[in-house]
Amino acid sequence: SADDWYFKGHFPKKAVMPGVMIIEALAQTAATLAMHSLNLYDEEKLVYFLGIDEARFRKMVFPGDVLHLEVFRTHRRGNVWRFKGIAKVNGEVVA
Repeated sequence: SADDWYFKGHFPKKAVMPGVMIIEALAQTAATLAMHSLNLYDEEKLVYFLGIDEARFRKMVFPGDVLHLEVFRTHRRGNVWRFKGIAKVNGEVVA
């Protein structure tokens, strides 16, 4: 909703979800996928976000939009995994 803290001030006359929040949502989804895949729920291990490549924002996300996240593992080298993430609203890619 427009009352969510991250919409306040971004932007004052036209609320838009900050791109960094969309990226964070995708990163947390990827971390959850990694934890689930490795069955690490009861262990004291952490998943770290190491970087981002080729991020693109295609459309704005407004209050009331439902953001659907899709994350796919594309590569694994030891303990380092690479993911591709897609954020959609109403079936259209927004990031």
